[in-house]
Amino acid sequence: MLSDMVPGKSVLKAYIDLTRAHFFFVWPLLFCSGLMLAFEEIGGFSWQLTLKAALIGLMGFEAGLVLNDYVDRKKDRLDVEFDRLTRYWRPFGSRPIPSGQIDQKNALLLFTLLVILTTLLILTLPYPNSIYVLVLMGYSYCAEYFYQVKKRDQRYPIAQLAGRTDLALFPVAGYLCYGSPDSTALLYFIFLYPWALAHLGVNDLADILNDKARKMNSVTVLYGLKGTAYWILGFTIFHILIATQFMERLGTIAFYGFILALMLLIAANLLILKGKSPEAGQKALPLFHASLLIYALSITIDYFVG
Repeated sequence: MLSDMVPGKSVLKAYIDLTRAHFFFVWPLLFCSGLMLAFEEIGGFSWQLTLKAALIGLMGFEAGLVLNDYVDRKKDRLDVEFDRLTRYWRPFGSRPIPSGQIDQKNALLLFTLLVILTTLLILTLPYPNSIYVLVLMGYSYCAEYFYQVKKRDQRYPIAQLAGRTDLALFPVAGYLCYGSPDSTALLYFIFLYPWALAHLGVNDLADILNDKARKMNSVTVLYGLKGTAYWILGFTIFHILIATQFMERLGTIAFYGFILALMLLIAANLLILKGKSPEAGQKALPLFHASLLIYALSITIDYFVG
């Protein structure tokens, strides 16, 4: 059924590009950072639950990445630039579905398989936690689909504002594997949501040529290079303000980790404000990703060491 998944190096490379496998460690770590907050808030710890949550985070996020490429499979044929953002996200520089390296039916099958496996794992969580996580997973895939489709014809950034709630809810789902909907879960969402919108602006800034070719109304297509720089700055400032509230609930290690991450975000914004160009967005993007990794790492380390 998945006969084209293993046979040769070229197919393996195509699936690595499809799943952005070089970032695989980030998704379970981010998901489990929410779980660590729940352990800290409620008390108790379970290696079995942690491993289960890591697998839910990994397979659930990978399914979302495959869905992203599947929905955009026709639009991605119009890409005109492969040496910047495409290669950053996909180490072998390919769009596997539109290029024909992976049949669209097999991509859909992979998405379905990942969703089924993730769902089965979620159902092993205690009630009502399993329901919380299932609802967030279903919502997130709907939000991803809405984002990919709506940005094709919008005049205002509705797709971005609604669609990026999925990333902000991702570690919240990790929290709800053990915890309940409460002020900590809400604060994590409010903290990460403006980061997700600022990050999206950076990504759009770097990918402006492809978005114009595909007639996608990204942030940069809607507001231009200068407008995108201010979009990123505005949501970064909002994020920093919420971060100061979030940091009050964290231990010493997480506190200083957040300080380091915020410094990286400030540096990224200075790069963008100075350049206001796709090249500036490309340079700033790794700084944004490093900040997210530091957030998740510092919360996790703080739980075990703090």
